[in-house]
Amino acid sequence: MSFILCMTVLGVLLMLLALTSSYLRWLPVTTSAVCLAFGFAIGPMGLDLMKLDVRTSFDWLERLTEVAVLFSLFNIGIKLRLPFNSKAWVAAYLLAGPVMLLTILGTCLAAHYLLGISWGISLLLGAMLSPTDPVLAGLVQVNNAQDFDRVRFGLSGEAGMNDGTAFPFVIFALAFLGMHDSNFDWVQGWLLRNIVWGVPVGLLLGYGLGRGVGQLMIYLRIKNADSTSSPNDFLALALIAISYVIAEGLGAFGFLSVFAAGLGLRQAEAQITQSELPSEHVAKPVLGHMHADPEAALATTEELSDTQLAAGVMMGDMLAFGGLVERSMEVLLITLLGAALSLYWDWQAIGLGLVLFCIIRPLSVWLLVSKRLLNVPQKALVSWFGIRGIGTLYYLCYALAHGLPANSAHNTISMTLSVVALSILLHGVSIQPLLERYERGNAINRDD
Repeated sequence: MSFILCMTVLGVLLMLLALTSSYLRWLPVTTSAVCLAFGFAIGPMGLDLMKLDVRTSFDWLERLTEVAVLFSLFNIGIKLRLPFNSKAWVAAYLLAGPVMLLTILGTCLAAHYLLGISWGISLLLGAMLSPTDPVLAGLVQVNNAQDFDRVRFGLSGEAGMNDGTAFPFVIFALAFLGMHDSNFDWVQGWLLRNIVWGVPVGLLLGYGLGRGVGQLMIYLRIKNADSTSSPNDFLALALIAISYVIAEGLGAFGFLSVFAAGLGLRQAEAQITQSELPSEHVAKPVLGHMHADPEAALATTEELSDTQLAAGVMMGDMLAFGGLVERSMEVLLITLLGAALSLYWDWQAIGLGLVLFCIIRPLSVWLLVSKRLLNVPQKALVSWFGIRGIGTLYYLCYALAHGLPANSAHNTISMTLSVVALSILLHGVSIQPLLERYERGNAINRDD
């Protein structure tokens, strides 16, 4: 499949989505579900305009999915403004840590005992399918940096962290698959290299870079009276690239570093402005591309402090740029997934997917997240909205490039793509009505 064909598909689909947006928003499905159907329609079982074989395309697909996840992680990070000791963060820690580990274990057991898949591939499937996707979970993430809803914040924090915290277990599964005897001496090295070093170093490095660069840029823009004309999209690209490259160079996890860089940047804004409101919500120049109430904005730039103006323009521009790239990558990759389904659909994945979505994920949340952090309706939503997507596709391509046995490749690809597609369809149909019902309930409670 050529680059020209990919760009043609992307251009045509984006144009269709733009022209039909006023109609699509009334449909009870997400854009991802529409893109999946479009990809399937132009694939071998439809118009036969596109054929994607993951086994021969995983090298460039790995880079494409990697870039999509990186932008999404950074975008999530700069939306999360609560202090790290808040209860909403505690829920996110539990979802990205213990809940994810129990999900890996449950999925591994289900794949082995229900479908007869070998222990190594079952473990790999568990690790790849466990993370809540940062790209496709956009509808259930925080809307902006002032959105502190427990469901949205918990899912956003989980999606930001667990694409990095799942990575060590993908590596563990691949090492387990390559082991030809019962000698487990390598486990200690894996533990030290990936858990003790890779996770904390990635987080600390990214957070330090984001916070330091954020403070420096705001200071320089105030000093040089250059608050509104600086290329903030360049700064976002630079932070993503530098935090990722340095983390990978040090043997840490770049996904976690990029997410933490976004967090550090947001914390720098909060500390410098000393305002309860995010700076982009009070600086009128950035309201054009932010979900904010115009009445909450200051009337003129003269009423803003230099700090608020510099930070507001910087954060608003970054959010707009990151969101644009994220949505474009989502459209392209889900369309490609739809085109690949004709070659890789596996009916057994329906059973595994339903067990994962309806039993393993909900049971993990209900067992490990207390009612003090999430009430019953919130736990029910968080239990269901464990959306699988682009992050899982990246791990699949990574596994194909790093030691997945050739005789297991087709079954692994089929099971993974089919579960992701099932997630897109089931969650895509249910997200809007469930969220609307939840938000109506919140509005009634506030009125009472």
